[in-house]
Amino acid sequence: MSEKKAILVIGAGDATGGAIARRFAREGYVACVTRRSEEKLQPLVNQIRSSGGEAHGFGSDARKEEEMIGLIEKIEREIAPIEVAVFNIGANVRFPITETTSRVYQKVWEMACFSGFLMGREAAKVMLPRGRGTIIFTGATASLRGREGFAAFAGAKHALRALAQSMARELWPKGIHVAHPVIDGAIDTEFIRSNFPERYELKEQQGILNPDSIAEAYWQIHMQPRDAWTHETELRPWMETW
Repeated sequence: MSEKKAILVIGAGDATGGAIARRFAREGYVACVTRRSEEKLQPLVNQIRSSGGEAHGFGSDARKEEEMIGLIEKIEREIAPIEVAVFNIGANVRFPITETTSRVYQKVWEMACFSGFLMGREAAKVMLPRGRGTIIFTGATASLRGREGFAAFAGAKHALRALAQSMARELWPKGIHVAHPVIDGAIDTEFIRSNFPERYELKEQQGILNPDSIAEAYWQIHMQPRDAWTHETELRPWMETW
């Protein structure tokens, strides 16, 4: 019997994070998924289990160092070795610079960057002795350029990108594949459907990103041979201006 392997998805929401967990669960990976509220994870966990997969949900605040350490220790000890770790927390907010409070700026940085550091560090600790593993940080348009109203979000995403680059240069030679996919465009989510209906209508023309398509790209990144690893790739709908 082959050894079980786990995928950890930090920020397994109803769209991208959930799709990633489902995609890897189809391949036999144990899906370990987190959100602030464990209750909100139950539909995803039930869906994976009803499809024949194994899934575990954890209510966790990714900004808390002791919680991240405890989470990864628990998965490694009680469930399966973490083969893949995906950081997928959003924190996209928009404020004019004069209305961006220090609390907003710090909270966005904690959610979109600092918690990524905590996950990446702890995942690296358990992967390095095995000499293998994949760590993926979800990027955004704001990872590459700042726009008006997005000082906090762009600052955090730029920092996350720098973290991913630094980790890749350190960990690739040791067998750990670190990648930073940039998701550039609207994603098929309830938020887009409710708040940007005209944008959501583009779904019929494949004009917004399908979470399952993003998940497929993540699976392909994980499966790449070591002689042709991707660090940064961009995913966007064909009609997206860039």
